[in-house]
Amino acid sequence: MKCRVSAALLCMMLGVFAPSCQHKTETTRISAEQQRSSILTFKREGNEIGRSSLFELLERFPPVVVEGFDPYYQNVRRFRALPIEGILTKAYAADVASLRTHHWLLRAADGYTVPLSGERLLEGGACIAFEDLDKPSGWDPIGPQQANPGPFYLVWSKPTQTSLDTHPRPWQLASFDIVSFETAFPHTDPKVAKDDPAAHGYGIFKTYCIRCHAINREGGRVGPELNVPKSIVEYRPEEQIREYILNPATFRYGNMPAHLQLTKTDLDGLIAYFRVMQAHKHDPDAQKNGGAH
Repeated sequence: MKCRVSAALLCMMLGVFAPSCQHKTETTRISAEQQRSSILTFKREGNEIGRSSLFELLERFPPVVVEGFDPYYQNVRRFRALPIEGILTKAYAADVASLRTHHWLLRAADGYTVPLSGERLLEGGACIAFEDLDKPSGWDPIGPQQANPGPFYLVWSKPTQTSLDTHPRPWQLASFDIVSFETAFPHTDPKVAKDDPAAHGYGIFKTYCIRCHAINREGGRVGPELNVPKSIVEYRPEEQIREYILNPATFRYGNMPAHLQLTKTDLDGLIAYFRVMQAHKHDPDAQKNGGAH
C-alpha cells in the first residue's frame, strides 16, 4: 500500500496526469498484430528519421492511465497512454530542454496539421493515448464526423489543458516533425509590414485556420483550400465570410467549429490577409499541369 501511494504522489508531482494517474496494472486489450501495425513517424524538416510501432513503444516505455475532462467528448474520459517526453527524447536523441527550442508540426492521417511550439508541446502533460478504457473494445467515435480517434490520440492531462485553442488534440496522429513554420509553409506569408492588418490576419490564420485549411496548397487538408485556384474572397462576399467564420453552423452543419472569440479586428485582419494572398498565388498542382502562377 505504501509503495502504491508513493508512486501515485510521484505522478502527481510530475504532472503526468490529472486528476488521476496510474502506472499500468493490466495488459492492454490491443492485440500484438494491431500494436505492430500502429505506426508513429518522426521527421526533421519533412524528412523521416525514424518510426516506431505501438508494440515497440510499449516495450520501451511504461504506459499510464490518464483520466480527465475531454473537450471533444465533453465528459471525463479514461485512456491508457504514453507520456510524450520519453518518446520524443528517444526518437530525436535529444533532451527535453533542447526539444523545447524547436517548432513542431503534428500531422494526422486525414491531413489535419497542428503547428505547435516546443515549449507548448513539452510543457508537461501531453500524452499519446492508444486505448479508450471507457469502451469495452475499440474507441468511442469523436468529433463532428464521428471518427475513430485511434490508433493514436494526443491528450493533455492537466486540468488547465482543456482548451482546444491552446492545447490541440489531433486524433489519428501519424507523425511528428521538427520544422520551422517558415520552412513548412513558405507561401503562406503575406510579406507585409508588422502593423499592416494583413499581418494580424496572418497571425489569426496560423493560430486558428491552418490546422484544417491551406493557403497556396500549404497547410491542413481537412477543409477547403482558401487561395488557389481562386481565393475565397473572389467567390464569397466578405460579410458572408465573416459570418461563416464566426458560426458556420448557421449556414450548414459540418466539421468546422465556431470562432465566436474572434473580434471585428481579427476578422478585418483575415479578410485583409486573404486579399493580399489573392495577389500572391502559388499553385504547384497547376504548374504540374501546365498552368502559370
